[in-house]
Amino acid sequence: MIDLCILGTTGGMPMVDKFLSSTLININGRKILIDCGEGTQVAMRKIGWGFKSLDLICITHSHGDHIIGLPGLLSTMGNSGRTEKVTIVGPKGINEVVTGLNVINPYLPYELEVIELENNKLNLLVNKNNISLCKNEDKCNLVLSSLEVDHSATCLSYSFYIKRRPRFSVDKASKNNVPKSLWNRLQNGEIVNYDNKIYTPDLVLDNLRKGIKLSYVTDTRPTEAIPEFIKYSDLFICEGTYGSDDDIEKAIKNKHMTFRESATLAKKSECKELILTHFSPALANPEIFLENATNILTNTKIGYDGLIKNLKFID
Repeated sequence: MIDLCILGTTGGMPMVDKFLSSTLININGRKILIDCGEGTQVAMRKIGWGFKSLDLICITHSHGDHIIGLPGLLSTMGNSGRTEKVTIVGPKGINEVVTGLNVINPYLPYELEVIELENNKLNLLVNKNNISLCKNEDKCNLVLSSLEVDHSATCLSYSFYIKRRPRFSVDKASKNNVPKSLWNRLQNGEIVNYDNKIYTPDLVLDNLRKGIKLSYVTDTRPTEAIPEFIKYSDLFICEGTYGSDDDIEKAIKNKHMTFRESATLAKKSECKELILTHFSPALANPEIFLENATNILTNTKIGYDGLIKNLKFID
């Protein structure tokens, strides 16, 4: 089960009806948070997905509207019974920022690990207990990629590829004379030494199946590298700071994007669906300008606080 909720959709400052930027991803009960603007933990409480199972926090950059809610959230996680390590990833310099913000939390009942990324990948393993770094790429089931983009602060975009386990093949297992008692262990990716013989998962599994790709881009101008980074995304969540094409000069000056620019990136990259977010506080009704995006990519939606999206594997 893969669900996500857009917790906050405004940029710059919180509004009466919109919290600051934040998106929560739920993969089989384990959670990943992208950005943590003001109001994040209130929005999380509204949807009722809990705090204790939040394992990974991905910060795009250190501007306040994307990180100011972090110390309060970390405190609430501790008060909710979290004792396992929490990992925060972000651009170069994020460790210093997190350390500074977290002075109000002199004691947390869990270890806090901060990893600075620079256009690289992290192989992760999602299981029922946590999301952890995985040294063996073949055993990981989630790949997190980062890309530095063009903003007034060092800013990262993120892409998540959720792998899908190959289908078990009875015919293949039988053909390879694999004992039935080992089928379940091999299907779960285990290498088994049995009766002086090594059995590997490929003896019982078909070829890899297509996974799910989710990409998140905010606070940037369009760059040459973004289309390849987000290519073939099943869902592309992108900033739409300005709805009107007339605001292009503001977008250039402030290093943001218009709806049309975001949709153009999605179209060029063959993304299946685009959800716009991170609206300017001056953009009270982003729906008015939706056509500027749908004229480019029909399957474009305006994000709103509390929007929940379910992502499913396709056979």
